[in-house]
Amino acid sequence: MTSQPFSSEPNPAAAALVRQLSQSFAPGDRTVPAMLTRQTARYGDKPLVIFGGQTWTYTRTRNEAAAFGATLLAAGIKRGDRVALICSNRFEFMRAFLGCAWIGAVSVPVNTASRGQQLQHILTNSAARLLIIESQFAGNLDHLDFKALPLEMLWTIDAEKPLQAGDTASQPMPESSDTCEAAAMRPRDMLTILYTSGTTGPSKGVCCPHAQYFWWGANTAALLSLGGDDRLQSTLPLFHTNALNTFFQAMLMGISVTYEKRFSASDFYAALTRSQASATYVLGAMVPILLSRPRSPEESAHGVKVALAPGVPARFHEEFTARTGIQLVDGWGSTETNFAIGTTWDRQQPGTMGTVFAGFEARVVDADDNTVPDGEPGELLVRANEPFAFATGYFAAPEKTVETWQNLWFHTGDRVVRQSDGYFRFVDRIKDAIRRRGENISSFEVEQVLLSHPAVALAAAFPVRSSLAEDEVMIAAVLHPQQTLDPLDLIRYCEPRLPYFAVPRYVDIVDALPTTENGKVQKYKLTERGVGAGTWDREAAGYTVKRT
Repeated sequence: MTSQPFSSEPNPAAAALVRQLSQSFAPGDRTVPAMLTRQTARYGDKPLVIFGGQTWTYTRTRNEAAAFGATLLAAGIKRGDRVALICSNRFEFMRAFLGCAWIGAVSVPVNTASRGQQLQHILTNSAARLLIIESQFAGNLDHLDFKALPLEMLWTIDAEKPLQAGDTASQPMPESSDTCEAAAMRPRDMLTILYTSGTTGPSKGVCCPHAQYFWWGANTAALLSLGGDDRLQSTLPLFHTNALNTFFQAMLMGISVTYEKRFSASDFYAALTRSQASATYVLGAMVPILLSRPRSPEESAHGVKVALAPGVPARFHEEFTARTGIQLVDGWGSTETNFAIGTTWDRQQPGTMGTVFAGFEARVVDADDNTVPDGEPGELLVRANEPFAFATGYFAAPEKTVETWQNLWFHTGDRVVRQSDGYFRFVDRIKDAIRRRGENISSFEVEQVLLSHPAVALAAAFPVRSSLAEDEVMIAAVLHPQQTLDPLDLIRYCEPRLPYFAVPRYVDIVDALPTTENGKVQKYKLTERGVGAGTWDREAAGYTVKRT
């Protein structure tokens, strides 16, 4: 018999902060315009968002949202229209994101590494009318079929000359001195669409309502034990929910967040000191990268006390805290859900994700959704008790939505174990995905690029473990008869057609792929076989994939 309860006793202080925030923001006020207006009235001239040493106060942030909302309306963008955004961490990203939210348009932040078939699919599926792109990413558009896209306008950031998108010429991202009134939004209304890697098909657009980000901010602030004197800093990209979430933590708590351009191991601790941060955010691979560097006084010269650190292996926790003074907080959430599993740093069990947090329920089930006993691995299912704390589904993909929310529980695709003490431990991924350097990679999308090469007949992409506790991308390819192919040439073929992090490291040219009786590739056999003596290794060959 199972001993699994569906919830557990939350940390009292964390639960109290969530209650306080939920009482401060009535259910109808859990929208970006309402939250930003309310907090501006309270904190006006206090810093809210900082990029590159430049600051937007709460008042400035609200005014920028209202001004860019007016700009979008003047361009013909209306409520419900999608606006795609390919931009690094800078004020223009925040201006576009908040301007869309202000008028009820839907932002579509796109991974700045997306290109080729993946980007074509995102722009097609979202039916974005406007694309705003930073000039350094103009090359991402090279392999797009613009005639097949619904794009009507292209705005550029920092472009020295116009870009051409099919028959559409770009114009600089406009600025406006006018402002507009905020749209009357509801918490259920869609705020943004974030594309998460498909596992057996193209990337899926996660429909994130306004209220989901209220709960992201409230729950994460509680689990990090944030207070009114804290300062946040993130090196993670704003097109990911992790970094986007930090804005809401800061806004709800009346504090500030500093965004760095990107993660840099050599500058990480100096950046923490510059920002005067007390809390920061790291991903699984970042901690072993930082620990691999020589010890330095900078490691402990900052003021950071806590870091959100999902997926950091247990063996790194003690050493990292001893060297840096930073307590690591693990936990579990996804773009579709929220911070549903986790606990404060003082209740951490390194190697586990934590317990079910207040406001959520979780189960571990077998293939038929039956709850399994504690200690037995199964798929993690979660759901929220508060309205619209989770995503509302996948954009223009009703069949995937129904499949994933089967039996009214969100099916995570993660295999976990629930311990008898209520803590959950991650085992592996059930879904066919690869995770590298904090990025989810669709093996399907990698394989589609490989199969478009004229010499490749069959291909499989799969994960193999790296020294950084995450995955490396490995491929096995079967060639057409009488064809030969240098692995390096295949990598060069992939490079302009895939995000840099999805370009394979390992290549096996094989005679056949292991399959089931009905012809389905048995990727677990390829993963088990892994890197062999005849495997070509891109890094060993000294070839470095360009990031842009």
